[in-house]
Amino acid sequence: MSFKIVFMGTPEFSLPTLEALIENKFNVVSVYTQPPTKSKRGQKINVSPIEEFSKKNKINFKNPINLNSDEELKIFKELSPDIVVVVAYGQIISKNFLNIAKFGFINIHASLLPKWRGAAPIQRAIMNGDKKIGVSIMKIEEKLDSGPVLASKEIELGQNATHGEIEKTLSVMGANLLVENLKRLERGNSKFIGQVHSEATYAKKIDKDETKINWSLDATKVLAHIHGLSPIPGAWFEYENERFKVLRAKISTVNGKPSYVLDDNLTVACKSNSIQILELQRQGKNKQTAKEFLLGKKINSGSILN
Repeated sequence: MSFKIVFMGTPEFSLPTLEALIENKFNVVSVYTQPPTKSKRGQKINVSPIEEFSKKNKINFKNPINLNSDEELKIFKELSPDIVVVVAYGQIISKNFLNIAKFGFINIHASLLPKWRGAAPIQRAIMNGDKKIGVSIMKIEEKLDSGPVLASKEIELGQNATHGEIEKTLSVMGANLLVENLKRLERGNSKFIGQVHSEATYAKKIDKDETKINWSLDATKVLAHIHGLSPIPGAWFEYENERFKVLRAKISTVNGKPSYVLDDNLTVACKSNSIQILELQRQGKNKQTAKEFLLGKKINSGSILN
């Protein structure tokens, strides 16, 4: 059989999945995405990558402000989908929707479930120093990220990988895994396997209060913090009443008093070892390599970073 599919997604992370569904000629009857937003200054209207792609490829799409209204529920029922694919849609889907599709709602989640259920799985995995990361395709149930898993795939997670880089890798990997398993599901030779709920961990949303760099930690933990928050929201320090985001760094074996700059190449002492800053960003400016940055702003050896 050929599934009637509704796709729901919004950010860049969800785009490879929609592209893969169209490229592999799945029957996508409609696309749902978040409505356009205004820029901070209110002049520019920003549409989602999914809306842009749908317009360009003449795919029927909707961007309701409130998906869970009675009117939207009626419209959704009329679509009569066999399965709904959800990738970072951005709205809570009420239980009234979940039984509409014959094969339910399935979601690409960027973790190896049941580990790191929740809003920030990639960031939390990197910040925790995990050695592996991956994607899981699961059925959506009322409880957060608790549904049975159709498939998962993992990759190694090195200490130099940033959140932004891993997100791109997993978005493509998840799209390919979904296509492969949708085909199996259509043929009737796939099954969902329940999660071991006692092993679940949770990736809570990143709070702005936890983004400041704590130089009194070991260098490995500081590096994980920096790379887990790069590029957004960004780990930061203050110097001369100005805030700087650190986007990439590496560990140095030089030691010193935590938060002190140890040389003229932005090497900063931690509790043990130190961090050499490789890329950073001043407020309101583009990112720079440390070498480019130091041409315009000197942070000399012996300086203290807050």
